Amino acid sequence: MRLAAFALLAGCAGLAACAVGPEPRLPEFELPERYQSELAYASEATDPWWTGFEDPRLAELIEEALTGNLDIRIAEQRLEEAAALVRAERSDLFPDLDGFAEGAASTALSGDAPDSESAQGGLAFGFVPDLFGGLRRELQAARAAAAAQAFGVADARRLIAAQVANTYLELRRTDARLALLETSLELQNRTLEIVRLRAEAGLAADLDVQRALADLAQTRAQRGPLAASRVQADAALAVLTGRQPRGVLVEPNAEATIPSYGEGPGAGVPADLLRARPDLRVAEAQLLQATALVGAEISDLYPSLSLPGSITADLGGSGGAADGVIAAIGAVLDVPFFDAGRRRAEVRAAEARADAALLIYRQVLLDALREVEVSLVSIESARERRDDLAVAVEASERAFTQLQALYTEGLSTLIEVLDAQRQLIASREAFVNSEAELASSVADLYRSLGTAVPDPVTPAP
Repeated sequence: MRLAAFALLAGCAGLAACAVGPEPRLPEFELPERYQSELAYASEATDPWWTGFEDPRLAELIEEALTGNLDIRIAEQRLEEAAALVRAERSDLFPDLDGFAEGAASTALSGDAPDSESAQGGLAFGFVPDLFGGLRRELQAARAAAAAQAFGVADARRLIAAQVANTYLELRRTDARLALLETSLELQNRTLEIVRLRAEAGLAADLDVQRALADLAQTRAQRGPLAASRVQADAALAVLTGRQPRGVLVEPNAEATIPSYGEGPGAGVPADLLRARPDLRVAEAQLLQATALVGAEISDLYPSLSLPGSITADLGGSGGAADGVIAAIGAVLDVPFFDAGRRRAEVRAAEARADAALLIYRQVLLDALREVEVSLVSIESARERRDDLAVAVEASERAFTQLQALYTEGLSTLIEVLDAQRQLIASREAFVNSEAELASSVADLYRSLGTAVPDPVTPAP
């Protein structure tokens, strides 16, 4: 798809000779030499970035989405439309040739006039020489628009791949939280059993039993929302892959773990974004299109020449066989004198659109740089948070075990045990969330980098 877009943009350059208006050129921006943060996962890998998660089901879903996603297919159809419009614009550079035939019959309603019949046929042609390059500028603009659509397909693939990855990671986060919920319920049930035994032995009040029951019920109440969240993520994945959301698309994994990232393509340098991000290439092609259309509007300020002609033959009528062939050709020169400023205003409007396209291009570039920098920092932050929370989980487990043992011996209060239990459950949940956030930050980074998503090569129109 990108090779086709490159060919389209290259074809634009050959149309500029002897054409009025500014030449479409891309601006130069001064970019940083490197990003503020380094990518810890960088390698020389050439495989698609999502293979770094080493999750076969995720890879399958992304491949299915790249084939069946409706947004991608819509973008492909828009590319087909743009390619057809290029062919239509190119046809304006050639003469038109049409055939025609006509006939008439008459009969007298009074008097002695004879009945008559006549028939004529022939060819009509017309040609409008592109004296000042207006038609070539329009073709140049059409090719740039087609290139923008080609890069639009690549951009749709970039975004869909990242969206599938993030949705899948969210689903696996929910699976991990559901598994953690069952572990927490088992833990709280054991605590409740200890409290009940102590209450039956007269070593604890019924109030302690009710407190343990309340904590257990609050934890159990999370099951419904988590189950609904999983259904939502599974249905979203079905739609992303072009399916109807029926049944379960992704089965829970036995380990109930969140995929962690190994190695993937490096981040490169900021200048790489100019060729890697398809949305930047879209803005680039739209800038070239808008600039070419300025020339098309300027050409309207100059005279235009049209050369109509025809060849007509008498096909025979009352007089018998065809006996006359007439050829005619003319020339019409249209010189603009006065239009109350309309043409000049249209040129100014086209120039304003080109100026806006340049600003849009710059804004997309700035947004791309921001997204990469934020993603790199988010990965660092998420990794540090995950490591700290791993320590917190270990400490919380030790504290709860010690307090539970002390409570059994009557050396600590239930409030202390329940607080330690809540802290342990919260630490485990936070650790699971940090793993999911780290994985999502990696997916966001590769989406921001515009790392190539394999796509079919579409021939240039």
